[in-house]
Amino acid sequence: MKLISIQELEGLDRDKITILDVRARNDFRRNTVEGAVNIPLGDIDDKIDMLDRSKPVYVLCYTGDRSVDVVDRLEEEGFEAYNIDGGYRAYLRKYLSDMLREEDIVNERRREIERSIIKKFKKTIWRRFTHGITEYKLIEENDKIAVCISGGKDSMLMAKLMQEIQKHGKFDFELVFLVMNPGYNADNWQIIQNNARLLGIPLTVFRSEIFDIVAGVDRNPCYLCARMRRGYLYSKAKELGCNKIALGHHFDDVIETVLMSMLYSGKIETMMPKLHSRNFEGMELIRPMYMIKEEDIKAWRDYNKLSFIQCACRFTENCAGCGGEKGSKRDEMKELIESFRNTNDMIEHNIFRSMYNVNVESVIGYNKDGVHHSFLDDY
Repeated sequence: MKLISIQELEGLDRDKITILDVRARNDFRRNTVEGAVNIPLGDIDDKIDMLDRSKPVYVLCYTGDRSVDVVDRLEEEGFEAYNIDGGYRAYLRKYLSDMLREEDIVNERRREIERSIIKKFKKTIWRRFTHGITEYKLIEENDKIAVCISGGKDSMLMAKLMQEIQKHGKFDFELVFLVMNPGYNADNWQIIQNNARLLGIPLTVFRSEIFDIVAGVDRNPCYLCARMRRGYLYSKAKELGCNKIALGHHFDDVIETVLMSMLYSGKIETMMPKLHSRNFEGMELIRPMYMIKEEDIKAWRDYNKLSFIQCACRFTENCAGCGGEKGSKRDEMKELIESFRNTNDMIEHNIFRSMYNVNVESVIGYNKDGVHHSFLDDY
């Protein structure tokens, strides 16, 4: 297998080579190596003849793993083909590192990003954020909040929103931007740190060995990982004197949870905008982006030409950005809700509002404080 690094690729004459990006179209449109063309992984066999056979082809996927098969396929067809070592993730790491060397550029970019929240995305993001804060009383005087950052678009935007409301809000409160490193690979970890510097987010970092622990679990490793991460975050936040942790769940997460609970658990429940911890006394979890739609988070990211890690887990990262197969229950809900949007754009809002309008007189049973109640109790 012929390998080439991102640094070596930059020294080549782009007119004499083809850079083939095999990631999904949406990922390609957001950002890619200069001069690259896009043929998603699943379309390679049908579109291979579109490539110029007189030029060597350099193949880019998200991590440099899925592109190996494409290189083999191209070589079978007589192409001179190379795999770009580390893939788009290596490119992103270098791109961010190069940009951050210019302090003036970094400061101006940061100001533009902050202005976009208050100006361009005032209606779709800022107002919905502040409305959720007020509606659910998420922030109170003298709070000390651990803003939990995973490195993805949701938690990074949440961090900026929390910074902005700290500057412009009516309460005095403290923020700690908490990042747990559960065993990220070097590229993902560097990308998280570079984005934090670009956005002006001062990170408080601690390590755990969650990825190593979960590596030996066959059944529901993602569920176990999520539960363990939450526990570690609560514990560290409490150690730092925080009384709340903030997570980056958004409007789409809320309505997806409603549907998942009905279709796969046989019950009606959703993510709450805030809740008390059962295991860490005095601690509370808040979801400040409860009313913000995912499409608007993506629009903010793309408008500012930002690139965040898609999946930090080293067990799923190979398919996270390379056109790999989906199949989680949450992915199913996303597709289902998207089909609803195409039918009637009010359906998603009705799912959300249904959690406000539960009529106990017309349900057969419900649970409260661990006790099951039936409509027959007072029929």
